[in-house]
Amino acid sequence: MKRVKALVFMVLLSCLSFSGCEKESGPAPSSDARAAFLGNWSVQETWVKLSYEVIVSADTSSKMGVLIHNFADIGFSYAPAKALVSGNSITLDPNQVIGDGLVINGSGTISGTSAIHWSYTISDGATQRQVSSIYSKH
Repeated sequence: MKRVKALVFMVLLSCLSFSGCEKESGPAPSSDARAAFLGNWSVQETWVKLSYEVIVSADTSSKMGVLIHNFADIGFSYAPAKALVSGNSITLDPNQVIGDGLVINGSGTISGTSAIHWSYTISDGATQRQVSSIYSKH
C-alpha cells in the first residue's frame, strides 16, 4: 500500500512540474540585428524641414549591412546609401557618394523599433551641411 501511495505521489508531482512548463507564444526572437531597422520609414529632416519616405532593406552582401533607398531624399532611382548596424546603432559607410555626387557621413540610433534619430553631414563639394533627422516606422 505504501508503494502505491508513493507511486501515485510521484506521478502527481511529475504532472505538476510539467504543467508549469508552457511554450511561449509569439514569434521567436530574430537573430538578425538588422531586423528592427528594416522596413518603410517616414522621415522628418530639420535643416530644410523636408518630409519624405525611405525604405531600409537588408544588404545581402553583408551580415550587418543595410541599404537605405532614397536617403536624403535623393530619389528612388539612385543607388541606395549603405550602412552597418551594430546593436541599436546604424552607421553610414564613410565618405560614400550618393545621388549626383553628394558625400555623406554620420550615424543614427534606434529607439525601440519605431524611431531612428540621425545625425549626419552631406556635402555637394561646395557646401557641407549638418543634418538631423528622425525616421518614424509605419
